[in-house]
Amino acid sequence: MDTVESGSGTWRPHETAGDGAGTPGLVDWLDELGPQGLADLLTERKALVFRGFGVSPEAIEPVLARLVPDRLPYVHGNSPRTKVGGNLYTSTEYPQKYTISMHNELSYAYRWPTRLTFYCEKAAETGGATPVLDGQLWLDALDAEVREAFAGGIRYVQNLHDGYGFGKSWQDTFETDDRTAVEEFLRESRAEWEWGPDGLRVIQVRPATTKHPVTGAEVWFNQADQWHPAGLGDEASAELYDILTPDEFPQYVTLADGTPIPDAYVEQIISRGLESAVDVDWRSGDVLLIDNVLLAHGRRPFEGTRRVLVAMSDT
Repeated sequence: MDTVESGSGTWRPHETAGDGAGTPGLVDWLDELGPQGLADLLTERKALVFRGFGVSPEAIEPVLARLVPDRLPYVHGNSPRTKVGGNLYTSTEYPQKYTISMHNELSYAYRWPTRLTFYCEKAAETGGATPVLDGQLWLDALDAEVREAFAGGIRYVQNLHDGYGFGKSWQDTFETDDRTAVEEFLRESRAEWEWGPDGLRVIQVRPATTKHPVTGAEVWFNQADQWHPAGLGDEASAELYDILTPDEFPQYVTLADGTPIPDAYVEQIISRGLESAVDVDWRSGDVLLIDNVLLAHGRRPFEGTRRVLVAMSDT
């Protein structure tokens, strides 16, 4: 079984190519490598692409058991997705004509998954690549003015409705209708919250960067651009401003002290992230494993039918 590199630029994901033997071949390869060997390889290479193994939807479970053991639920996730199995979800269900900008999963939360596995059940007819981005490179690509502005952290605001309204409901966000369970989760997350007649308001202050627990690399690690109106595009942003004040948006973000974030900062974060990213072009049956701290990910626009599933783990 040969290994090759794919992509372009100064960093490339590591690709392991199968010989057409099917899923057992990938499971055997992972078993031979072992959990520690997999962890070491992932830390070294940041992303691993498994291609040519013919992984079918019926056979993905033993692969996921080795790549992301003890899978996590998508609790407190802000993007729309559908749960298709035991902590296995569709990738973000966002209109296919749009790009999803670079981000680390749940980087706004108190706890986040350390690994993500993507499984391509069906590749799009055109487009639909998953760009991945070295978070240290992203941080270095930003102007000093932007890095300094974010040094004190970020204030995230969520307005989660009670079943009817813009964005997600608090029930969908926390995968429960038990208010006590939600409060316990938020208490452990060191978040502030307030119940209102229409739902739940959550406020969190988080750092803009973090350090990898093994390599010590400092990486850009937040979702300020995705929570900011400037990240929505002019048309969608204008529509929200016509209806609501910014602090009433389904999600909103400021600097930690409440200072508004300039649109120009957000535009720079988005553009430089996408410019520095390396595309993983999907083929049906591909599997991608990434280190969720070292790498950000996104999605390119596509045409046709595309189905990519994602599972998360903190192991």
